[in-house]
Amino acid sequence: MEWLLEGAEPIIYGLQILAGVYGSFCAILIYRKIKQKSFSTPAKATEFLNEVRALLERRDFDGIAELCDSPPYWSKATPQLILVALAYRDRGLNKLRQLLAEKYERDVVADLDYRAAWMATIVKIAPMLGLLGTSTGMIRAFASLAGAKGGVDPLVLAEKISIALYSTALGLAIAVGMTVLGSAVHVRKGKLTDAVQEQLSEFLYDLEKAMRT
Repeated sequence: MEWLLEGAEPIIYGLQILAGVYGSFCAILIYRKIKQKSFSTPAKATEFLNEVRALLERRDFDGIAELCDSPPYWSKATPQLILVALAYRDRGLNKLRQLLAEKYERDVVADLDYRAAWMATIVKIAPMLGLLGTSTGMIRAFASLAGAKGGVDPLVLAEKISIALYSTALGLAIAVGMTVLGSAVHVRKGKLTDAVQEQLSEFLYDLEKAMRT
């Protein structure tokens, strides 16, 4: 049993570090995805929508498609959704809104939620891994105390217990860090969704006017 507990400690520490690294990796991917899908500033978004509006007034749908597929915009969420709206503009405004909402949820939000779910999982398992590491360390410390015939040096025992408690501290530190990152990610995702909804509403209003003329 002793060899099993001794071998478990480095594995638990390794799993904790791996969980922290992977959670940070997920946060970086989410931030990069949000940055890729959003305009850098509101002024850039306004500039793009003004260009689209000018083309809509001329009913130049091919020109809008070329603009949305040009290098500055082809990775942004709003231009890609505008391409979908142009392809299905004959379906009516209500159905078009529903289609765009489903497309946004499927192509953008789903990937962000997938990564965020892993971060939430790490928040839950990191403290439990820490508690497991502490438990194994405490078992070993008190086992050495029980098996000692000539007495145990209190300093050695205290050192073993402190090492065991480091596991819990590490798990809590990872969980706190992931919680903060998760909250920041949630805020950024909400801002992206609000911006896309506002930009699409403006485009659909202009599209409806263009289709009536």
